[in-house]
Amino acid sequence: MSKGNLVVKTNQLNSALQNLSLPEIRIVQLAIVDARETNTGLSTDKPLRIDALRYAEMFETTRQNGYKRMKEAEETLFNRRFSYIDDDGKVIKSRWIQQVKYLDDEGAIELVFTLAVVNGISRINGAEDFFTSYLLEQTASMDSIYSVRLYELLVQWKAAKQTPMFELEKFRDQLGVEASEYKAMCDFKKRVLQVAIDEINEKSDIKISYEQVKKGRSIAGFKFKVLVKDKPKDAKQEGNRDINTADMFTIEGLNDKQLGRIARNPSFMADYNHLVSSTSPAGQNVKAWESEIIDRLKKDPSDFTKRPIRGYLVY
Repeated sequence: MSKGNLVVKTNQLNSALQNLSLPEIRIVQLAIVDARETNTGLSTDKPLRIDALRYAEMFETTRQNGYKRMKEAEETLFNRRFSYIDDDGKVIKSRWIQQVKYLDDEGAIELVFTLAVVNGISRINGAEDFFTSYLLEQTASMDSIYSVRLYELLVQWKAAKQTPMFELEKFRDQLGVEASEYKAMCDFKKRVLQVAIDEINEKSDIKISYEQVKKGRSIAGFKFKVLVKDKPKDAKQEGNRDINTADMFTIEGLNDKQLGRIARNPSFMADYNHLVSSTSPAGQNVKAWESEIIDRLKKDPSDFTKRPIRGYLVY
C-alpha cells in the first residue's frame, strides 16, 4: 500500500459518534494525509497548512471553489463536538479544532487540532494493525457522506472479512443520520444504506454486503461482509515481470481521474513533454495537456515506458 495518501486513524476515534459533513470529513482526511506527506505530523501547538489547490486537485474542483469549501467546512467543523470511549472505558468529549487561521492571499488555511484528535490520529509506520488505514483516493470520488462514513467503519474489518453486529441506533449515529431522518426502516435502507453500499462497491477497493439482525420482529442491527476486491491482473504480476514488459504499463483498473492525476505529475510531465509540440494547445495549457495524455494513455499505454504508469500516482 502506498504511503502517499494513506489516512490512519485510531479505531476509537474512527468509531466516535459524530455527524460531520462531506466537506468536513475531507478537511480531516487532507490534514491526516498532508501531515504524513510533509513529515510535520500533528501537534496541538503547530499549525497544519492545507492549500486550496491541493483540495481542488484531490476532489476535482477549481482552486477558488476549493478554498470556499474549505472555509465553509472549517467554520462548521470548528464548532463540532464528538465523543468516544478511551482505553480505560471512560467517555472522552472534545472538539475537533482549537485554532484556525485564514490565508486569503495565499488560498490556504492553517488549523490546529485539539489534543484528543492529535492523540487519535497518528502518522505511524509499522503499527497499522492497531489502526484503521485507507487510501484517500478510495473515498475522494464518493458523492455521499454515508458512503464515506460506512467505508471508514467497515475498512477496519478487511482482515476479518466480517463485522460484529452494529446496533441500529448507534449505527445510525455513526453514519451521521439524525434521529428525525429516515425513521422508517425502508427509507433508511433505500436512501442511506443501499446508496452507500452501491457507491463503495463501485468506487472503492472493497466489496460489501449486509444482513439484518432481528430481535423478535424488529431489526436490531446489521452485520456486514467485507471482501477485498481482486487486484488487476497486471498489478498482481508486476513484481515478477521484466521492466520492459508492456504489461507493466497497462492502465487497466485506472479511471479518468487517476489518469488525470498521473498526467499532472511533474515527473510524468518531465518524462513525456517531448510528445507534444510547445506550440500546440497541449503544450501551452495544462487542461489540454491532461486531456491529450489521457487519450494517448487509453489508446496505447505502451508509448509510456520510462517507468510503470502507476508509479506516477503518488506525488
